[in-house]
Amino acid sequence: MDDDRVFKALADPSRRFLLDLLFARDGRTLTELESELEMTRFGVMKHLKVLEAANLVVTRRHGREKLHFLNAVPIRQIHDRWIDKYTSETAGALLTLKHQLEETE
Repeated sequence: MDDDRVFKALADPSRRFLLDLLFARDGRTLTELESELEMTRFGVMKHLKVLEAANLVVTRRHGREKLHFLNAVPIRQIHDRWIDKYTSETAGALLTLKHQLEETE
């Protein structure tokens, strides 16, 4: 997994919107995705290419159509590696202590 590619892909609001669309309904065509965004077909294709490079979107041909599917595994790996450890009980307890100490000052 390449964390940098995933973070780069998630950094753009249009790409996050595309992922949200695929989360809501997988297996969309480029035309379907394009109709939801105010950008050119070429612009949507460029965003999808970045998402595919990060392995967040996978495609499959179905006849003449190319269908796009969400692959949430890299997002979960980012969560497990970078987010989950900071939401542990220890981190929560330290944050509570910090707030309590700041209130007494």
